[in-house]
Amino acid sequence: MPQTAVADSGTGISLKEFAARHGLHSAAALPSLPAYLREIWAYRHFIRAYSGARITSTFGQTRLGTIWQVLTPILNAAVYYVIFGVLLNTKGGDVSNFIAYLCTGVFLFGFTQVVVSGGINSVHANLGLIRALHFPRAALPISIVAIELRNMVASMSVLIIIVLATGEPITLEWLFVLPILLCLSLFNCGLALFGARLGSKLTDIRQLVPFFIRVWMYGSAVLYPVQRFTDHLHGWKLALVEANPMLVYIELMRHSLMENVKLASPPTQLWIEAIAWATVMFSVGFIYFWRGEKGYGRG
Repeated sequence: MPQTAVADSGTGISLKEFAARHGLHSAAALPSLPAYLREIWAYRHFIRAYSGARITSTFGQTRLGTIWQVLTPILNAAVYYVIFGVLLNTKGGDVSNFIAYLCTGVFLFGFTQVVVSGGINSVHANLGLIRALHFPRAALPISIVAIELRNMVASMSVLIIIVLATGEPITLEWLFVLPILLCLSLFNCGLALFGARLGSKLTDIRQLVPFFIRVWMYGSAVLYPVQRFTDHLHGWKLALVEANPMLVYIELMRHSLMENVKLASPPTQLWIEAIAWATVMFSVGFIYFWRGEKGYGRG
């Protein structure tokens, strides 16, 4: 259609001027980053409702319901304790309170593990919803993070009981628990957004995620003291392992909840790395997902 098309009023104006006058825009145009952020905020009620519906559908058919949110990490920790703490005796003499040490690692890593798996599938598993309704597609991976953060808060209450029951005192460093969870949540949100776009384009990557998660867990000192790394690795290999973001967040949480815990790095360095990882991963993940906004659900 020529740019001098006649509008409904009979006045000869260009389509561009007509659209601007009435607040219209191309459906295929990528919104600006600030506009996209505003749109996500406008759909916050949708995100909350969708998250609640997901939780209901997940646990609604079970007898214990949402109690599984805290039972699952407890059972995982119990299995790992029997295998690594009792049978293999990986605790050695480096950790006096191995139960609290192990549970902290298992609970925090479980948060990230489920977010990564859910984020990878968030677009592909909701193609019907995407094609039927208009909403910012970032709402899907963000909802995954919201669901698992809610589960993590419930798990943290159990973790605190375990820490206290195993003899750890309440200290002022417990105040750092919330900032640690905030940093980890931002990091996980970036991972979920990045994985959502990647999983929507490379469907086979979903088959590789469990293997990646397993290697990541072994490299995060979840199941054994971090001194196992410092005793056997040196130079760039040790630096690479110590820069592992999950190792950083788990180490910080252990340092906050437990006394006399040997860390891989000084607390100040761990905090700098934690904030840096959260900022970089969230920014990269959000921008990467936003750039593909108009392609989700097509083809």
